[in-house]
Amino acid sequence: MVHLKNITRHKFTPISLGVLFFIFTTLALAHGPKGHSSGDFTALQAAKKGIGLYDRLVSSGKLEESWEIDLINIEIGTQDKGGKKEYIVKFNRRHSEPRTVYIFFSENGEYKGSNFTGK
Repeated sequence: MVHLKNITRHKFTPISLGVLFFIFTTLALAHGPKGHSSGDFTALQAAKKGIGLYDRLVSSGKLEESWEIDLINIEIGTQDKGGKKEYIVKFNRRHSEPRTVYIFFSENGEYKGSNFTGK
């Protein structure tokens, strides 16, 4: 004797597996809203590039050791500079003056400079 409950469970198993497969492959192949395109510099790329430059400045001694020890946060923002977007990566420390160092990148990811004033 075959129970209806067992038939129903087995009937939905392949469908469930198909749905799960679709969800996982979609997530694995997802590339965010930009897809595969390159050329647009993003805030995440600015953060990565800024952290790399900051690390080189600290390790070379151009920024003193307290910039590594007292670092409290990192902020990424944008500003309009002459009609073009510019990314700003700010590194803030807890003690000592100046408390913030700014690193600037163009909208294409080119290093534009760094300073303690943000201008």
